[in-house]
Amino acid sequence: MQQTRVAVVGSANMDLVGTAAALPRPGETVLGSDFVMLPGGKGANQAVAAVRAGASCVFLGAIGSDAFGVTLRARITAAGVDTGHLRVVYGSSGVALVMVGGAGENAILVTPGANEAFTGLTEDELAAVREADVLVAQLEVPVETVTAAALAARSAGTRVVLNAAPARPVPAELLAAVDLLVVNETEAHALTGRAADEPAALLELVPRAVLTLGGHGAWFVERDQPAVHVPAVKVDVVDSTAAGDAFTAALAVAWGEGRELVEAVHWAAAAGAACVRKLGASVALPRRVEIDELFSRPA
Repeated sequence: MQQTRVAVVGSANMDLVGTAAALPRPGETVLGSDFVMLPGGKGANQAVAAVRAGASCVFLGAIGSDAFGVTLRARITAAGVDTGHLRVVYGSSGVALVMVGGAGENAILVTPGANEAFTGLTEDELAAVREADVLVAQLEVPVETVTAAALAARSAGTRVVLNAAPARPVPAELLAAVDLLVVNETEAHALTGRAADEPAALLELVPRAVLTLGGHGAWFVERDQPAVHVPAVKVDVVDSTAAGDAFTAALAVAWGEGRELVEAVHWAAAAGAACVRKLGASVALPRRVEIDELFSRPA
């Protein structure tokens, strides 16, 4: 099997993660139990997840000139991701403040920092996109940057996987270049204005899509094909922070390897399940052997 070449265009953040028995309500202070500082951001997470799932990966994004930036580059590089194109922008890196409750639920506040300055892709960066088998992008960097990368990918025959997160307006020009859309219920509603139980509405925007439903699995829809529900893999949930990133990256890797998309969604569901068993974002992203183990588990 040929190794999938993935290019990820997205964000890099330092995650400041605190855990408590219950998340605080507005105006409330609760006593936490643990604190860790970990590299994160949807772009960096999906790049690391792609490598752990068996792909080679180049990451295109921006970090700040602060100490967080130094740590982010070192950690992402150590994970096996090609960071040769990672920009350094004067000022602060992106930071995510993550609170994790006792049931694994979370609340996250992200300050973009250098991610907002990731604009105007260079010819070298666009070439890295064109050379990949699959482009994976999210919406934590300027949408104009994502659009430019997607158009470059489309011109070269590189498949475009868009994880339209966080929920925000997506221009028609970008949607027209997307081969596979990955969204959760909130993001799907933001794009279509329809209820989350209408995944086929996404096909008015893109040729194929995956609607993730957390513990209720996912729907895969494709034009002129019946919708397919993929059940979640049952595991004990510790922290759901990066489950969506593990899912999206594994889906892109499996599709790039030539698997049928329904099988790829099943494999991605196993990746998401493997991720939630551990605390943190990038440190919880599963390796291929962990994904395969859950994928082969009897239903």
